[in-house]
Amino acid sequence: MTSTAIIHLDMDAFYASVEQRDFPDLRGKPVIVGGHPRRGVVLAASYEVRPFGVRSAMPMVVAMRKAPAAIVVPPRMAAYEEASEAVFAILSTVTPLIEPLSLDEAFLDVTASRKLFGGPAKIAAELRARIATEVGLPSSAGIASVKFVAKIASDVAKPNGQLEVAPGEARAFLAPLPVARLWGVGPKTEAVLGKLGLRTVGDIAAAEPDWLNRHVSGGRDLWELSCGIDPRKVVPDREAKSIGAEDTFDEDVAGTEALLPHVHAQALRVARRLRMAGRKTIVVQLKLKLADFTLLTRRTTLAEPTDDGQTLYRAASALLLNEHLPRKVRLTGVSAQSLLSHDGQLSLFDSDRRAGRLNAALDRIHDKFGPAALTTADLHETPDKERG
Repeated sequence: MTSTAIIHLDMDAFYASVEQRDFPDLRGKPVIVGGHPRRGVVLAASYEVRPFGVRSAMPMVVAMRKAPAAIVVPPRMAAYEEASEAVFAILSTVTPLIEPLSLDEAFLDVTASRKLFGGPAKIAAELRARIATEVGLPSSAGIASVKFVAKIASDVAKPNGQLEVAPGEARAFLAPLPVARLWGVGPKTEAVLGKLGLRTVGDIAAAEPDWLNRHVSGGRDLWELSCGIDPRKVVPDREAKSIGAEDTFDEDVAGTEALLPHVHAQALRVARRLRMAGRKTIVVQLKLKLADFTLLTRRTTLAEPTDDGQTLYRAASALLLNEHLPRKVRLTGVSAQSLLSHDGQLSLFDSDRRAGRLNAALDRIHDKFGPAALTTADLHETPDKERG
């Protein structure tokens, strides 16, 4: 029986790599993509800054203490989304069985692709070469017969490498790794395992599974993973329940009028993502996080489904203007809820058809020239990350 072939492809320091690609003066330098220096977090750390101990999700205050000479750049989500679209377009040329995990990471089932494209290692190498040439970004890949092992293999292969774990070799490959590499093992579980004398994945694989299950929560699951057992399949095109866009401001913003351009930009981003996904929405939700971290969500139901940014903006702005804001705002977000398939039915109204033609033209301009090529007057001074 032919074994399953799964590739886990992961972009290397994705946001930071996009910044170094787009701004050559950043290449070879320690770069942090992050938010506010006092309250933000590290979104991405280039490989040049990682020897200082800087990692993703680390508070910016800690990161700057570890690497005071690092170059900090604000995130440009539109640029990262554009790069992600290009990467996934390349991945889709070899298999439809793609399970996205984030903008920069996916599982691919290439079992049936081998007849056309060769072995999985060849497929992974060619995908990575195309991504490097066509998108200008480095990536790493792990190849195995199960998802968990493929994921660990891509981690080991980083940066800019790939590693194949042949069928039957998973247990030996995993054995020397620390137990913390297993999914579900955090600091508390790691401490429990340590008290039991289990410090490597191989130690867990050698344990009796029922004994392990009695002493550790989820012990049998850990034993199966340590043996390279992972029955999960690659699940393509998981149905999204909502599509949204939100931004945390570097400085808290006061007043609804100052917030409207941000909400407008977010509504346009959501609409474009709806059209890319072939979906429409009938429920628009506005999200506000106040300076004291109070979270407000307001929603409204539209008269008919839409994927038009101006319609979304009118709905979201009405929600905002109806809201009394007792203090400054640190985050706004717009999301489309209750998504519907785009059935292509013609509207009865000329204005709707005109909006559809305009949106199609805007999407073509966006695709060809980037998100900043054409925008509305109130967004002219809005950062690129909000215009996409």
